[in-house]
Amino acid sequence: MRGTPRTRRIPRPALGVLIGATALFTAGTLATPAGAAPEPGPSTARVHSVAASAQQQARDFWTPERMRSAVPLDLLDADARSTDAAPRAGRPATVAPTAPTAGTADVGPAAFPNGGGAWTGGGAVVNTAGRVFFTYQGRTASCSGNAVTSANKSTVITAGHCVKLEGAWHTDWVFVPGYHDGQAPHGRWTATKTLSTPQWTASEDINYDVGAAVVAPLDGQRLTDVVGGQGLAFNTGYNLRMYAFGFPAAAPYDGQKFIYCSGTTNRDFLLSNDHGMGCDMTGGSSGGPWFTKFDEATGTGLQSSVNSFKYNFLPNRMYGPYFGTDAQNLYQAAQSS
Repeated sequence: MRGTPRTRRIPRPALGVLIGATALFTAGTLATPAGAAPEPGPSTARVHSVAASAQQQARDFWTPERMRSAVPLDLLDADARSTDAAPRAGRPATVAPTAPTAGTADVGPAAFPNGGGAWTGGGAVVNTAGRVFFTYQGRTASCSGNAVTSANKSTVITAGHCVKLEGAWHTDWVFVPGYHDGQAPHGRWTATKTLSTPQWTASEDINYDVGAAVVAPLDGQRLTDVVGGQGLAFNTGYNLRMYAFGFPAAAPYDGQKFIYCSGTTNRDFLLSNDHGMGCDMTGGSSGGPWFTKFDEATGTGLQSSVNSFKYNFLPNRMYGPYFGTDAQNLYQAAQSS
């Protein structure tokens, strides 16, 4: 976005709060993987690089005790956040999952719709999704995130406010796939780069609250070689059956369990162009993945949004940004890093 970002003042009672990092708060050019979405245009994602020394510091910082004690920040006040034009549209495009499906538990179908229960279905999603931990304004904080199919095998998708908020990039940023009860069964993966859309970076526009991270190898292995990667979908429309996942940490949740919502979404008719879904998840779930074409038997799907915000007068409804061309550009920039 060029020039001075346009800011629209939104009445506090109308928009309420973003659910943040912690409010719902949680090398070289590579060949495009099979099934990856074509590059829709020049990437305009904003990138923040992390020094090697800071990566090691982050890995050491996040002990099990600190992970358990990381708490959501206060809900964000969206009074001064801008809402620009609807996300740019492009041709529908999908990226296939690369998550392994072997060893899936034989369980019955999950409830649909569901407003925020524990996920007991197993499958690939319990390994690709995880908690995101970082330091924000000197406070330990958490979001959620998800590993996706990518050329660099090291890309995590989350919310924009889970990488940058109030003008500052978060520090001590790590991704813990498969997190449960303070444990990191697949390790703590430190960010080498964090990225967001130009609209979120410039003006924290809620229509573009999408972020990504590129994580360093761990013990000589790359992220999706260890946990697999979910697929993605861009420019695929509204009014879809979707599943949302995350690690809500604000009451009545405690951040230690993997929670899901499901339902048929609709387009927000108020102040954004986001998807909306009935969902009780709270702070800490920000950045958790929303899937279309989700297969309960294998736990795989196409990531099409992330947990982003709620209106204060609709506490049981979650909103997630539409994955249009700018989200696709962000993904391309991340997987090419």
